[in-house]
Amino acid sequence: MKISYSWLKQFLQVDLEPVKAGELLTDLGLEVEGIETKESIKGSLKGIVIGKVLTCNQHPNADRLKVTTVDLGSEAPVQIVCGAPNVAAGQKVPVATIGTTLYDDKGEGFKIKKGKIRGEESHGMICAEDELGLGSSHDGIMVLDKKLQVGTPAAEVFNIETDYVFEIGLTPNRSDAMSHFGVARDLRAGLIQQDVKLELISPSVSNFHVDERTLRFDVEVDDKELVPRYCGITITDVTVKDSPEWIQNRLKAIGLTPKNNIVDITNYVLHELGQPLHAFDAQKVKGNKILVKTLEEGTKFTTLDEVERELSSEDIMICDADSNPLCIGGVFGGLNSGVTEHTTSIFLESAYFNPVSIRKTAKRHALNTDASFRFERGIDVNCTKYALKRAALLIEEYAGGKLASDISDFYPEKIEDFQVFLSYENAYRLIGQEIPKESIKNILASLEIKINSETAGGLGLTIPSYRTDVQREADIIEEILRVYGYNNIEFSHKLNTSISFDSNKENKIENIVANQLSALGFNETMANSLTKPEYANLSENINEEANVEMLNPLSNDLKVMRQSLLFSGLESVAYNINRKNNALQFYECGKTYHKYNGKYQEDKHLTLFVTGNRTKENWNVGNKTSDFFYLKGIITSVLSRLGIDKVKASPTKQDVFSEGISLGLGKNRIVEFGVVKRSVLKEFGIKQEVLFADFNWDTILKFVGNKKIKVSDLPKFPAVKRDLALLLDSKTEFKEVYNLAFQSERKLLKEVDLFDVYEGDKLPEGKKSYAVSFLLQDETKTLADKQIDKIMQKLQQTFEKSLDAVLR
Repeated sequence: MKISYSWLKQFLQVDLEPVKAGELLTDLGLEVEGIETKESIKGSLKGIVIGKVLTCNQHPNADRLKVTTVDLGSEAPVQIVCGAPNVAAGQKVPVATIGTTLYDDKGEGFKIKKGKIRGEESHGMICAEDELGLGSSHDGIMVLDKKLQVGTPAAEVFNIETDYVFEIGLTPNRSDAMSHFGVARDLRAGLIQQDVKLELISPSVSNFHVDERTLRFDVEVDDKELVPRYCGITITDVTVKDSPEWIQNRLKAIGLTPKNNIVDITNYVLHELGQPLHAFDAQKVKGNKILVKTLEEGTKFTTLDEVERELSSEDIMICDADSNPLCIGGVFGGLNSGVTEHTTSIFLESAYFNPVSIRKTAKRHALNTDASFRFERGIDVNCTKYALKRAALLIEEYAGGKLASDISDFYPEKIEDFQVFLSYENAYRLIGQEIPKESIKNILASLEIKINSETAGGLGLTIPSYRTDVQREADIIEEILRVYGYNNIEFSHKLNTSISFDSNKENKIENIVANQLSALGFNETMANSLTKPEYANLSENINEEANVEMLNPLSNDLKVMRQSLLFSGLESVAYNINRKNNALQFYECGKTYHKYNGKYQEDKHLTLFVTGNRTKENWNVGNKTSDFFYLKGIITSVLSRLGIDKVKASPTKQDVFSEGISLGLGKNRIVEFGVVKRSVLKEFGIKQEVLFADFNWDTILKFVGNKKIKVSDLPKFPAVKRDLALLLDSKTEFKEVYNLAFQSERKLLKEVDLFDVYEGDKLPEGKKSYAVSFLLQDETKTLADKQIDKIMQKLQQTFEKSLDAVLR
């Protein structure tokens, strides 16, 4: 939100450096994210002075140029070549001196330099109004009042303002600070704490009176819950034209483009007091009646942006006597009821709409306006009529209007101010320090919080209507603390803490796996649970009907809850690859969300993503790309650490894999993993291979064992390694060799490894060769050759008998 410092000073006559004011506002909870210097005219006419044309003669070498001498108030007049047809001796004119920078209509600057034009020296430039940014005319130079003093800076003549604009990061609860007056009120409270006594000057409406009662509008409100208060007044004989310069400068400073005096005044009061207003062309309102109601679902309505919208039956609509919609109440005006250059009479609206209703309407139609921004957060219901009077007086003054009716004020049930009791003891306890009672009272008074009663233990308070977020004792204490100053609270330099103990078994298991994966070089990711509904089209295993949809999504990309962790993970992979980080190992433990037969279900998963090289590039380490077997080894180590053994492999049924397998226990799927399809990767712009594993965490928790790590001494006796080259049937798997080996020798056999596989023309058809190593070790003595040979013969015989193996 943008706040003009010059505008702020209309309510608070403060002489404080902008930076200091910004620091104080930040301390008060209105964080100033930046301060920008704004000029009513770019460059502020620096270097432009008032000059007097002393002589004006024809240029000897150009028919359309004149050679002039101009008095700039310095020691000697200067010669300037000018091409304007209206330049003449005796004129007072604005002159850009040497070194001055002028700006074109695009804001691009050019510097005035000493030069020669057709052989004649020129020491400056006599300017037209468009060259100075004072208008659009380029018919000739500006001819000024002859009474002006030569040498006077043009900035003083044209009242050029330099303003400072605060960019405030407003939190949703601070609806009271959505205006310049509200920010001034907070700034005053902070200055009072610094013993700076200031009065808060509110715009006067004491001159408000009805000129003539010639145009009366009836107001009828259907639902007082949706519209607790609605005020309106008619104004006739208005002349729609440009706003006065000072209003335009105020609006430009905060980034608004002036339109005309009526619209600009409503915008001005909106940002001045925080009360949205809307002006209707009275001649376009049939029956001189305003109906505030809801319309049938699907009713068509064209808004000011020329977009035809379908209304909801919950939208608050401002209608005429025939129920024709004129405006979406509190959100956006209609195309055919607004003020134009032909408007001569208006109906001016000021209302208090239900915040929840306005928020739903704004989200439903994807409209975010200055008005809806304020109505959604809650405005001051007691400012409604006051702001209407303020705007009506400005329109009367700057549009020549006449107030043609009394104010219609629909306010059937007054919204009472909140009553809160503040306990001193609770205040001291929450603040952590005892603040003097007089300081507490002064702070409350500076925030216009009324003290109704006082006891030894506390204060009975009435909260003003502008503070819609202050409803509890804790809120009052927060207000006291922020104005008193967080920096003024003493704190101990001693840190006290207690040892936390997490007895949750699920968390403990999750931490075990997370620590293991982190030790293996994986990085943990935490993706958003909200995702695109279009991702359901990438897999037939994801049912679009099972999507859990958001009622009020922030965007189409965050419209549904995710049914798989794959796609959010691929977004992270793509993000990193696009930034030249190609070697990735991610894991995420999160939930998926589903809707089955109207009931909602959450499932927890652990997912792994592996792509690119296993290690970073290095001069002494060769690049080795992560592959299917690398991921399988990671998965096996995780399951082993959890005590889950003897899992059965089967083909995966997930269609997101080009190749993959599923590991399970019985009918329970534990994990599915494989290589992600290229067609899926293409949707994310990923061109390299990505491996993905999906653990069903809920199932894992059912089977996880209390596996304890046993520590034993290192063997004192050496191990012996022997190899066998076995000729086997091509369909035989290493797994069979591995299992038979340990069945044959359970005591001394420690490891079985496959270190070479050969399939070639030199072998019989349907055969392959396995080179298998066996590690033997006795932990009590050194193995003898006879004992080793006996074990190897036993292994050979087992392979020959069970696998028809032949020793090569």
